[in-house]
Amino acid sequence: MSSRTLIHGGLVITASDEIHADVLIEDGRIAALAASGTPAAEAFTAERSIDATGKYVIPGGVDAHTHMELPFGGTFASDTFETGTRAAAWGGTTTIVDFAVQSVGHGLREGLDAWHAKAEGNCAIDYGFHMIVSDVNQETLKEMDLLVEEGVTSFKQFMAYPGVFYSDDGQILRAMQRSAENGGLIMMHAENGIAIDVLVEQALARGETDPRYHGEVRKALLEAEATHRAIKLAQVAGAPLYVVHVSAMEAVAELARARDEGLPVFGETCPQYLFLSTDNLAEPDFEGSKYVCSTPLRPKEHQAKLWQGLRTNDLQVVSTDHCPFCFVGQKELGRGDFSKIPNGLPGVENRMDLLHQAVVDGHISRRRWIEIACAAPARMFGMYPKKGTITPGADADVVIYDPHAEQIVSAETHHMNVDYSAYEGKRLTGRVETVLSRGEPVITEREYTGHAGHGVYTPRSTCQYLN
Repeated sequence: MSSRTLIHGGLVITASDEIHADVLIEDGRIAALAASGTPAAEAFTAERSIDATGKYVIPGGVDAHTHMELPFGGTFASDTFETGTRAAAWGGTTTIVDFAVQSVGHGLREGLDAWHAKAEGNCAIDYGFHMIVSDVNQETLKEMDLLVEEGVTSFKQFMAYPGVFYSDDGQILRAMQRSAENGGLIMMHAENGIAIDVLVEQALARGETDPRYHGEVRKALLEAEATHRAIKLAQVAGAPLYVVHVSAMEAVAELARARDEGLPVFGETCPQYLFLSTDNLAEPDFEGSKYVCSTPLRPKEHQAKLWQGLRTNDLQVVSTDHCPFCFVGQKELGRGDFSKIPNGLPGVENRMDLLHQAVVDGHISRRRWIEIACAAPARMFGMYPKKGTITPGADADVVIYDPHAEQIVSAETHHMNVDYSAYEGKRLTGRVETVLSRGEPVITEREYTGHAGHGVYTPRSTCQYLN
């Protein structure tokens, strides 16, 4: 039995077009589009009809950087795949790409299998995996080839966190050389962790223990230096590079320079760097710990350069780096020692709305909103046009978005499994109304109608900006 849904009367917005069109969905895919009021649109028939008059009809968001259930600093990220993907759906995101972790001394396959076990049967929306490579050796390099073949086509390395995830320049170069051969994409956490650890030790010795010092020791120059070094290593290896969670204007400048030279270098930023700053880290009574993440929040003047990078396409993607830890019992582990505060912020539910606010505020256009939140991440990680757009043949991951609804962000009303909001009290214009995942309603007029297990694992092709 085939099932059809018709979405009519809305403004369909993709990365390339805006058109008043009716969208016909059949068997979980986009079957056809036709300009509203034309004979073609009037010929559409369906069992289920959604009136989108006065609303936007947009592709479901693709959040290519989340950490559900991540073990970190002696605790775990507070969102499970079940709670985290449900919250993502509430925020208009219909695909996440999470990070499976290789532990030192273990293989990539073992880490990937562990993440499959966490996610399978628990997700409200579709999901894929990147692989964190913590231990580069001959076996790891061989496994990278096998993972690319089966649709895990991106590998994250860390220039930070010595003793946990850290790779030295030689290990990074070997992994990059392998990715140059197998078509994989290296994602880099670019901060000079060896130097940062010296500054952490010195700050604590001076009695500088409050959360704000987390931002002060993780210097923008050490992000820029690591970004520059990662670019040069990738250039030596003849490999593409994707730098995650870019927060500093100096790092944006390094990416822009590399791209001006024609290098296959890409950058991502996150809402926290666009909307929050070191002012939040400095909040009294340990409240600043809520904003501890790495790369850290920067002084406000960095925000303008990040927005500029998004407009000029020196930054291509906005992801969340969603890695929530509750204030009570988790962030509090770092009272008296900022280096023990678990690093990470909640945000998977807020990204699409915050970026729509950026449209309202004039930072970006409507189509650029869809580009950086849906289409570019889908292309970057080999899922386009199945994900990230509204076109015949694409998965029917569709959001009916009310651009005029007003909301106030709050932990009281969000659906992430965390006891605070990084954007508490922020007024936003625009809100998700209805969300379809592969044609199935997950959010229906602001009610959750999805279920754990609807979301399926999505293997990915290689980066589509390199084809």
